[in-house]
Amino acid sequence: MTFLDQSTRFLFFTGKGGVGKTSIACATAVKLADAGRNVLLVSTDPASNLDQVLGVRLGPTPTPVPGVSRLEALNIDPMVAAAAYRDRSIGPYRGILPDEALKRMEEQLSGGCTVEVAAFDEFTGLIAGSDATAKFDHILFDTAPTGHTLRLLRLPSVWTQFIDTNERGASCLGPASALKSHRAVYAQAVAALGDAARSTIVLVTRPDSSAVAEAARTAAELGELGMTNQQLAVNGIFVARDRTDPVALALERRCTRVLVSLPATLRDMPSVRIPLRGYNIVGIDALRQLLGPSPTRLEKDVANDSSGPQILSKLNPLSLCDIVDELVSAGHGLVMVMGKGGVGKTTIAAAIAVELASRGAPVHLTTTDPAAHLTTTLGVDVPGLRVTRIDPQAETRAYTERILATKGHNLDADGRAMLAEDLRSPCTEEVAVFHAFSKVIAEARSGFVVIDTAPTGHTLLLLDAAGSFHREVMRNMEKASGVHNAVTPMMRLRDASYSKLLLVTLPEITPVQEAAELQEDLRRAGLEPYAWVINNSLAATRATDPILASRASAEIEQIRRVTDGLATRVVLIPWSIDPPVGPEPLRVLTKRGHD
Repeated sequence: MTFLDQSTRFLFFTGKGGVGKTSIACATAVKLADAGRNVLLVSTDPASNLDQVLGVRLGPTPTPVPGVSRLEALNIDPMVAAAAYRDRSIGPYRGILPDEALKRMEEQLSGGCTVEVAAFDEFTGLIAGSDATAKFDHILFDTAPTGHTLRLLRLPSVWTQFIDTNERGASCLGPASALKSHRAVYAQAVAALGDAARSTIVLVTRPDSSAVAEAARTAAELGELGMTNQQLAVNGIFVARDRTDPVALALERRCTRVLVSLPATLRDMPSVRIPLRGYNIVGIDALRQLLGPSPTRLEKDVANDSSGPQILSKLNPLSLCDIVDELVSAGHGLVMVMGKGGVGKTTIAAAIAVELASRGAPVHLTTTDPAAHLTTTLGVDVPGLRVTRIDPQAETRAYTERILATKGHNLDADGRAMLAEDLRSPCTEEVAVFHAFSKVIAEARSGFVVIDTAPTGHTLLLLDAAGSFHREVMRNMEKASGVHNAVTPMMRLRDASYSKLLLVTLPEITPVQEAAELQEDLRRAGLEPYAWVINNSLAATRATDPILASRASAEIEQIRRVTDGLATRVVLIPWSIDPPVGPEPLRVLTKRGHD
């Protein structure tokens, strides 16, 4: 029996970016509500797109979803939660402390750590229960991509442990007594997450080897945390209808190969399999049909549609090779590949790095994604290419050791113990990762660095930390007369001759919208994208299978939206019959004429 037949009160949908977590979470919520259950749907993704899929503007409080009685939804907006957290923390001191002191407090509470803690408090409050959520039979969580979600699900236990062992009151959040007031809520959250009668983890994947591998790793890590009630949802199962279409046959073979080789941990789970649809999963009608029998009425009739080839023929897109050429001519530089989870950031970053290395340049390819996939994408070592990852746990250990060896060197035993206690705070990870990120950016002064970033929300928090650090440095420079030579990571990211920011998207409604919003966020921070990469385009393959042709036709509107209004430079990459895994297939992506 699966979560579609009998659901626990809490359902958590998690998985690699782009596998369809939001679609399946929303469709499940609609199905439960249609069955007469009171349902609350919650997004914990900093880059939530629930609003777009459900067709209603959401905020931090439950909002009824039009067209579905008994269904309400909300977004845990980290920035809004952090603003409220700052107001609660600083409010009592307004009118008492001088403005300069209040400004300093605001700056101290403006980093990613505060954002994470504020969102975490909202999350645990929903699980622990309150009068506001008592009426709901089911609470469904549409989570951020895996790495971010694993950290979120670990936090109740981590904070509980930190509170239990925090004897001296050291904490980046203030006195331990303030934390202890939340201990009961955290303990209730831990109990609920580990109770199979109350909570189900739905591991969402696609019939794709990297997505399946991540689902298997997630299953093991959540099991170690005591969350053993796990089920599998395989989204996007495809069977070719046109047996003469090489693209359709290749996609079917890839799908079949992955399904027959599922790891035992996933194969033995209760599971549901959801067919690939020929339309975008946006709106209540589409959601109602997603988990039902194969529909046809929402698929576009493309029999007489000739607009796609005409539009594509007028495009004059860049090649990834053009981007590499510009980097090589400069002799050094940074490429930062950004976008929604599942759009192919890792593939694009690896392809650029491999091409740079093939031209004899030493290259550092790294990732800020907690669920790193670089080694899987590359397959083998590449001469001239150094591959690393910014591992949050390893960076935290190294940062802690460094601080204890420097700031703790001259402290007495009690002071050193207090410093060590403070460094055990979960917030230390955010600081450590930012330090590692800053170091990598600086390397591009004398070489080539390519960064495969985490999905959008996680990356925005990292950039927010860079912005906070930049403002602090600028403020200190103003106070220190005659000292004006500091260069911050944000200054390097804003320098177009130093950094090239690539926005990667799929030619679909949700990824394009999220990339557009990311572009606006970047511009507000003074960062201008160098180019957009439209990846895995079926329209560029001329597929004839009815399902694929319908999806290809729907892509044209999104390609036009990018080329006509959002981007001045565009790279268009067709869906690859042969998976771009390994150095040679990756180099195909950077050949002129491929795009």
